[in-house]
Amino acid sequence: MRYGLSVLMRGAVGMAAALFLNAQASAATLLREATIGEPPPLDVMLTTADVASVIGRHIFETLYALDSTYTPRPLLAESDREDDGGRTIVIKLREGVLFHNGKEMTAKDVVASMTRWGTYGARGKLLMAAATSVEATGKYEVTLKLSAPNGAWKALIADVNGGLAIYPEDIATNAGNKPIEQKDYIGTGPYKFVEWRPNRYVEVERFDGYKPVKDKADGFGGARVAKFDKIRFIPVPDVGTRVSGVQAGDYDYAEMISGDLYESLSKDPSVQVQRTNAPIFGLFFMNSKQGILKDNYKLRRAIQTALDKSQALRVAFGPKDLWNAEGSIFPKGTPWYSTEDVANYSAHDPKKARELAKEADYTGTPIRLLVSTNYQAHYDEASVFTRQLADAGINVQMMVVDWATLLKMRGQPEQWDIFVTHHSFSPDPLLLTFLNASYPGWWESPEISSLRAELIKSTDPAARKSTWDKIQALIYVQVPVMKVGDAYTYDIASPKLVGLNPNGPAFWNVTTK
Repeated sequence: MRYGLSVLMRGAVGMAAALFLNAQASAATLLREATIGEPPPLDVMLTTADVASVIGRHIFETLYALDSTYTPRPLLAESDREDDGGRTIVIKLREGVLFHNGKEMTAKDVVASMTRWGTYGARGKLLMAAATSVEATGKYEVTLKLSAPNGAWKALIADVNGGLAIYPEDIATNAGNKPIEQKDYIGTGPYKFVEWRPNRYVEVERFDGYKPVKDKADGFGGARVAKFDKIRFIPVPDVGTRVSGVQAGDYDYAEMISGDLYESLSKDPSVQVQRTNAPIFGLFFMNSKQGILKDNYKLRRAIQTALDKSQALRVAFGPKDLWNAEGSIFPKGTPWYSTEDVANYSAHDPKKARELAKEADYTGTPIRLLVSTNYQAHYDEASVFTRQLADAGINVQMMVVDWATLLKMRGQPEQWDIFVTHHSFSPDPLLLTFLNASYPGWWESPEISSLRAELIKSTDPAARKSTWDKIQALIYVQVPVMKVGDAYTYDIASPKLVGLNPNGPAFWNVTTK
């Protein structure tokens, strides 16, 4: 990322809008976060877009939440048990939990939400495809029966990102596959939805009926206490404007800051740097449904063989302590770390890439790469790879759009051949979006279908790790996605903020000095 003083100066042009928003703020305590852009609908069950999840996790909650070690802890659930060798899961709910409309959450709400999530949710089929029934077996008890055990069931329902957010029964039942409407943004979270002014802000306010769990706050788990009256999530696509806004005091928090500013901002007393604990990793998704790359594994391997991932990471993230050229999908120190086939991660061999492309009958047809500048790292990585692929005789044409447009276009397989995104750290492989055959990219083959079923059904950690090793090896053969590398992103905040969450933007338990 190439941002310096000139960019920050240009960012001042956007400060007029920030000053206007600041003047409009009420006397009530208000936290202002500068997001990377306008979010898609906040129906977090249907989307894995981070910009929706950051806002949505304040409004909607899940049965479990991931703590600082990414272990699921009860949130709306109180306890659980497994019967019949893991085929029957009984979840006892917390009593007295209120929705923002004042109604108490019961098992009927959970059943309706789980049913919708299993049918239409971004990750729902990973658990619910094996469900034979889900029912309320008491006012505060839900029983899920599966045709086979699922060793990751708790992790699958512990993250709001594409996950099992709990909505009121009538809203979940009536929504179907369409995003819920703004008037139905009703959850159980510490903040409730107020209004959405397009391209200006999304505003939430403290829910006075919220009752936190008794456990100590830890990651996204434990007690959630709303200490601000209101939060405004303000779309600010330009990173320079986000930075200068926090420096000037017009924003309290800004996300996804460019790597080349890291060292200078770390020494800047007007901000505090919030470096992520767990890495994200860039992903280039191949279109497995239609187009030039459909089932053409040899051409996909040619593309991967041409690339030098270190160069792209250096351009995108700057200082070496913000990135690691790692071929394992999961980082070192985690139970899922694997060295299977990582020799093919970043070969940077243009000659071999040309040979593979020729064997794949590639004749120079343009390969359409869909990317957004809202995430500058995505654009930087795509630019580096496009040049490297040209050196190998592979013609890539970048299609640059805003993030909201990319989210729409990636669901239309006729529009692209490769699209660029990133993935947050996941506590279990089944939460990886590319293992979901319904996620854009639509990776499906006899080999992955068999291995996915094996991973789901096994409850033995060693057996599941062995299966994951086979899946990672298959990723390097069929190349449904290309991992760029591990990146430790960072946000910045006002030095007045205390209690910030090390797992990412979550503004409960946050206050000012």
